[in-house]
Amino acid sequence: MPISTKKRSILSLFCVLSFLLLASLKIVNENNHKAQKPNVVLIFLDDGAFDDFAPFGTPRYPTPHVETLANEGRSFYNFYVPQAICSASRAALLTGCYPGRTKMFGAHGPKARGLDPKFATLGEVLQQNGYKTAAFGKWHIGDQEETRPHNRGFDETCGLMYSNDMWLHHPENPEYWGQWPLQYWENGEVTIDTVQIEDQKMLTTWYTEQAVDFIKNNKDEPFFVYVPHSMPHAPIFCSDKFEGKSGTGLYGDVMMEIDWSVGQIHQTIKDQGLEDNTLFIFIASDNGPWLSYGDHAGITRFREGKGTTFDGGLRNPCIIKYPGNIDSNTISHHAFSSIDVLPTVCHLTGTELPENTVDGKNVWNLLTHEDGAENPHAYYPFTNGKEFQGIISGDGKWKLHLPHQYRTVAKGGKDGMPGKYVQAKIDTALFDMVHDPYEKSNALAIYPDVAQQMVKYAEKHKEAFFSE
Repeated sequence: MPISTKKRSILSLFCVLSFLLLASLKIVNENNHKAQKPNVVLIFLDDGAFDDFAPFGTPRYPTPHVETLANEGRSFYNFYVPQAICSASRAALLTGCYPGRTKMFGAHGPKARGLDPKFATLGEVLQQNGYKTAAFGKWHIGDQEETRPHNRGFDETCGLMYSNDMWLHHPENPEYWGQWPLQYWENGEVTIDTVQIEDQKMLTTWYTEQAVDFIKNNKDEPFFVYVPHSMPHAPIFCSDKFEGKSGTGLYGDVMMEIDWSVGQIHQTIKDQGLEDNTLFIFIASDNGPWLSYGDHAGITRFREGKGTTFDGGLRNPCIIKYPGNIDSNTISHHAFSSIDVLPTVCHLTGTELPENTVDGKNVWNLLTHEDGAENPHAYYPFTNGKEFQGIISGDGKWKLHLPHQYRTVAKGGKDGMPGKYVQAKIDTALFDMVHDPYEKSNALAIYPDVAQQMVKYAEKHKEAFFSE
């Protein structure tokens, strides 16, 4: 039976009202979502290199997921860590404090107490602000009950308590490291008592799967997920699905799997409708490549690598994505440091800074390229182990090395066996990092006024933190 004109009008009106209702509900939902505290994703690699991923370098293997993240966020080329060694770098990132303040130097071994609980972690401060928190990966800032991640502000955890080379298959000291089984932990419990080769192959996959599940399970409340990958720290491993895939050797396979991991986590954020309300931070490494491992290490364009205070050790790329706040497909040469991550995240999430002193500063205006923005730091100090070795100016234009010895590769390793280092020495040196980013020409005599000011900063810092 044909529908009458009156019924058609009623039906049309119903459709219009339904459309308007759905549209208004969508707007309300979007406004509520925007009013929520932003989620935070922080991915941190281990012993990566500046040129491991496109668009920063031109590796012979594909890294499409990191490229996508760069296209949708801002790439930072002058991102620094204060020490190019595992534990010191991780503690600085999570506390916003100099190694000289926390006394977290070098790489801590099994059963080490690690970071003093008086220094709050990013997980703890966000947890106190109502965030669900997770850490999936290599911890390496404490291996005693009170310093493991499940007691340092993280609701869900999995991974290794220290570096994956500290195990019974160490290429040089298996008897020493074999005294402590390399264990895999989940939520405060040991689930694999002695990690073997087949377990190492699955680390990247396990961390990724846990992160994806955590995001899905906590999509309706603010969350912080920290993914500090164990790779590509030697010994390097990848799962069967990536073995041989790069065609360039095992290191390329490992990097392709890490790129896949970034893509899995990034796509999950999108699939869950969280993209516009998520601050996504990808830091390409805790320090530069472990160059003595040769073909099992990455490539950096800068001088030296891990375990030194040249830029090959201290500088690695960073990508930050936050739609509507940070412009997409952009590049920044503003300098900032891992110690600035905690105070900047606290600023964005409305989280109070910890009660302990924090050395980092809120650099949000630098990240967004606000007109006239300047780095609030006069300088950033850098150390190697317990030795204070110099400073970088806050704007990243100048770098002062104090006299110190450093290691340099004499012969590279192959197929998982390390090569040999020899000791070299640098005297007091000033480098113009704008025109000489590879630290080749000492400009101390050319810019005496700059050198004098940098030396004053260094002396003041040394007196405050290393006078004992």
